[in-house]
Amino acid sequence: MRDPDGLYDLSLEVAQVPHGLHLVAGLTGFADAGSTVSQFSKYLLDTLEVSEIATFDTDALLDYRARRPMIFFDQDHLSDYTPLKLSLYLAKDELGQPFLLLTGFEPDFQWERFTEAVLHLVDRYEVKDTTWVHAIPMPVPHTRPIGVTVSGNRIDLIDSLSVWRPRTQVPGNALQLLEYRLSELGHPTAGFVLLIPHYLADTEFPLAAVTALESISAATGLIFPTERLREDNRAFLAKVDDQVRGNQELQRLVGTLELRHDSYMEDNPLPSPLVDESGELPNADTIAAELEKFLANRHDED
Repeated sequence: MRDPDGLYDLSLEVAQVPHGLHLVAGLTGFADAGSTVSQFSKYLLDTLEVSEIATFDTDALLDYRARRPMIFFDQDHLSDYTPLKLSLYLAKDELGQPFLLLTGFEPDFQWERFTEAVLHLVDRYEVKDTTWVHAIPMPVPHTRPIGVTVSGNRIDLIDSLSVWRPRTQVPGNALQLLEYRLSELGHPTAGFVLLIPHYLADTEFPLAAVTALESISAATGLIFPTERLREDNRAFLAKVDDQVRGNQELQRLVGTLELRHDSYMEDNPLPSPLVDESGELPNADTIAAELEKFLANRHDED
């Protein structure tokens, strides 16, 4: 295998990047139902403070015939060119907590070499854990919370959040291969596959991006601003509900999906993340004590 480090150029010196951070990843290009990953990535890049650490070699990894970059034509000349990117960023969440963000296109070529390159970066920056998101279409209703399937070796997340645990073969993606290699090394890793209503798979479903951000928060403790996405989702769902009300066939479809979903969830209840090991809810004093401990830790870190 050719040198994996030759697949990327570093923009920041190693000394400028804190070590021991969370790595968050989302790559577009395969089965991005509800435009989940593209919305998730764009929202983070647009709303957070980010600095590019490493840029991957587009010409080595991308099949331009399958995924052509955009070139802008202005009346009689080509005015702009937008290349596809795959980069590693240093980002800060809403509380100023730093983390690493790997985002851009999914490689078409050299998956093993790309995976090895990311493993080198994980080792270089002593990454604490790796979490990634993906989304697939499923026969589920938009009137229920978006479910997720959790993979990896974070058993706590799998037990508390994974609503669907099939045993099956699926077409792989590059981040699944990365998770597989990281798990072999014993590196803490979790993948969140969001289950998007199949009839909304070709739309930009804002709630999907919100759920992706919430999943990352559950795995890392990072906090992200989601107010705009939630507002967009309210407007989006209002339009969907209007269409459903005006079409009896859609009403029957959604009603059937609701019955199947509710029946499945009754047989497969998830433990609430609010309960303790005995299944009891914490009292107000316990919650207050945990909040004080969190704030004290934040003060010490600052």
